[in-house]
Amino acid sequence: MLDFRVETFLEVCKDLNFTHAAQRLNMTQPAVSQHIRWLEEAYGVPLFTCKGKKMQLTPAGEMLKNSAATMHHDILALKEKMRKSTKNQLIKMGLTLTIAEFEIPGIAAAYLNYYPSASLHLSVANTEELLQELEDGKIDFALIEGNFPRNIYHHELYTHERYIAVCSPKDSLAEGTYSLDDLLSHRLITREAGSGSRNILEHYLQMKGVQVESFDSLVETGSIGLIKQLVEQGCGISFLYRTAVKKELAEGTLCEIQMEDLDIVHDFTFIWRENSIFNNHYLEIYEKLKKNKEVYFL
Repeated sequence: MLDFRVETFLEVCKDLNFTHAAQRLNMTQPAVSQHIRWLEEAYGVPLFTCKGKKMQLTPAGEMLKNSAATMHHDILALKEKMRKSTKNQLIKMGLTLTIAEFEIPGIAAAYLNYYPSASLHLSVANTEELLQELEDGKIDFALIEGNFPRNIYHHELYTHERYIAVCSPKDSLAEGTYSLDDLLSHRLITREAGSGSRNILEHYLQMKGVQVESFDSLVETGSIGLIKQLVEQGCGISFLYRTAVKKELAEGTLCEIQMEDLDIVHDFTFIWRENSIFNNHYLEIYEKLKKNKEVYFL
C-alpha cells in the first residue's frame, strides 16, 4: 500500500491543483496542503513551485511522481496477481488500433487456445489513452505505435513498420511518382487526433511546412476499416502503416502512391513502467512474442 500522503501527492499531480485534488479525495484543501508539506519535510526538498499563477512540479517532484506512479501500478498489479493462481493469471495488455486489428489477433487466439482457463484483457485505444491507462494501473503493459516519454517507460522494439500513402486503383495517383505538394489537391481521409498514425502524419507534414488542413478537404475517423473502404471507393487518399493495408494491396483494391519524399519507417514498441518489480515478467512475455509470431506466450 502506498502511504496515503503519497496518494494525495499523485492526485495533485493529475492537474496540479490542490482544490481539485481535495474535491476528488473528499478532503479539505488544508488537509491536502498538510500532506504535501509532510512529504516535502520528509524528503527535504520542495515538490511544487509556482510560476506566476501556474503551479509546476520541481525536478524532485517529477522524480517522486514517476517513482510513485510505478509503485502505484505495481501494487494494483500485485493485488490482481495474488487473487489468481499462475494458471488463471490475468494479463492486461494495451494496444493501439492498428496493432489490435492487424498484428495481435493471432497472438490472442494462440494464447487463449493454449491456456483454456487463462484470462486476457485487451484494451484498445490511441497512444495517449493507453499511456494514461498505464499511469492509472488499468493495464500491465502496452504495444503502441505512437510517441511516448522514454525516460518514464521501459521500452523494447517489437517491429519496424513502413508508413505509406494509398489511393484507389482508379485514382490518377495509382501510377507515377509524386511529391507531397501533388497530393494536397486531394481529400485526406485520416485517423483521429491523438492516434499514433495521425501523430506520425502530422510530424511528417510539419517537416514539409504543411498540416492536415492543407489538403483540399478532410475526413477524420477512428475506424481503419472505414478509412480503407472510403479510399477504395475513390473518396480520397490516406496515410497508413503498410501492415494495415497489405491484404488490400495484394488483392489490388488499394494502391500505394509512389512518393519521392515519403520515407518513414516507424517502430511498434512494447512499453511498461520503468523500474517495475514485474520487469522480468514483462520482458519474458515480450521476448516470446517477438521470437515467435505464431505460438504465444507465458
